Amino acid sequence: MINISFHKCSCALALSLALVAPSFALAEKVLRRANDLSYGGSESLDPLSPSRFYEVTDLIYNRLIRPTADGGTAPELALTWVPNETAMEWTLTLRSGVRFHDGSDFEAADVKYSLERINDPALESPVASVLGIISSVDVIDPLTVKINLSAPHAGLPLLLYDYRVRMIPNGSGDMIASSGIGTGPFMLESFDAESMTQLVANPNYWDGAPKLDRISFTAIADQEARNQAMLAGQLDLNSLSRDQEPFYKDNPAFTLQNFPVGDWFGIAFLSDEGALTDPRVRKALRIAVDRQEMMNLLAGAGNAELTCDNPVKKSDPFRADISCPQDITGAKALLAEAGYPDGIDIELYTSDLEPGMLQFSEVYQQQVAKAGIRIDLKVAPADGYWDNVWFYKNAMTSWGERPADQWLNEVYRTGADWNESHYANPAFDALLDEARSTLDQARARDLYVKAQEMLFEEGSTFIPYQENGRRVMSSKVTGIAPVGEDFIDWHLVDMAK
Repeated sequence: MINISFHKCSCALALSLALVAPSFALAEKVLRRANDLSYGGSESLDPLSPSRFYEVTDLIYNRLIRPTADGGTAPELALTWVPNETAMEWTLTLRSGVRFHDGSDFEAADVKYSLERINDPALESPVASVLGIISSVDVIDPLTVKINLSAPHAGLPLLLYDYRVRMIPNGSGDMIASSGIGTGPFMLESFDAESMTQLVANPNYWDGAPKLDRISFTAIADQEARNQAMLAGQLDLNSLSRDQEPFYKDNPAFTLQNFPVGDWFGIAFLSDEGALTDPRVRKALRIAVDRQEMMNLLAGAGNAELTCDNPVKKSDPFRADISCPQDITGAKALLAEAGYPDGIDIELYTSDLEPGMLQFSEVYQQQVAKAGIRIDLKVAPADGYWDNVWFYKNAMTSWGERPADQWLNEVYRTGADWNESHYANPAFDALLDEARSTLDQARARDLYVKAQEMLFEEGSTFIPYQENGRRVMSSKVTGIAPVGEDFIDWHLVDMAK
């Protein structure tokens, strides 16, 4: 039997975190949210920044192509996208009549600038590991661009709906981190990631004026403090962990949502340090876990899908089907072969940054102890966790859904900026290169599957399940469907006065 100790903070902590809202006009519809301060105040409004202010950038910028809930693509700022016969060139027709927040027209030159900027080494953007294949962009006319690739890629539209590939004005790179000028449904009024950030409705939004007047963000680093602020009526929208749901259930002041997404918690072990350089040790750390029990404890039956350290969601056509029951005997044998017959000591960093992170690491610690794996848990501050701990330590990690190609290239390719486990294997990279270059989708699937199977055998990231998303809203909020945040039409969100 596994015991879980839930970490709570007092309501006073939430109140002490300065949820002091400015006095808005009484007639305004204001949606109050929190940002998690996960980059310690260095949050940037540059959508390509490794420390982008993601809660805000989703609202002030648009993509060329948007994802659909079933894994497809739909027009956003681009209306059509057509490849040539080799998929080395893609021609996009742009939406007319779109304006940036400063009143300037959105045109092909802005697309060229926004896409070619991805490969700027000074930005150190992780998007380059996925879209670095864009060699150049040609302006055909004000509403037509041609994207030239360095290698064929039949799946380019799936990559262009990356949540960071947002359109900014031509030449605005030096100031976009603070100006936030986009074409999105909301415009920046004030920006202070460590205190409050205010967005106002864009009355000229191309898809229709937003129903809300503004969205107000307050920085609250601790997830339980955010929960207490929600309970106190100081927020109108927040994400939840399973143990927080009972506080809101059957309460008419709140609306709960539970929805399938490809999001997951995991543990990224640094594959280039100490004992972890041995793939046998890395596999032992992963197969010693009873994933079903862990999922039932932390997510609840029916609230998640089991996965075998595979980041690709179940509905993705390129997902590999792998089986991974708990194997304590096998884990002990692998450790003994690697020179650790008496077990091994591993330091693991965790945090109270997101709902459920601490509990996840505690359950993992207790389960793998049966295989002689002794986990020394270190609880790091939530403030600045992604900047100071993640990527540098064996640490808890958290990701949102992506297409298979993006997962495998951005998080596991050798040298990729967001390769959190520092995994490096030329044979793995070669599989990805071949998959991208083929126009035969069946062949591409075989190659992506082999890459995922390779990760299970020798990778360094533990992913036991992909959990449904949970959110709570004030009952006054309408227009938010039970879908991931990436699929919300923010200009349709409304709020009763």
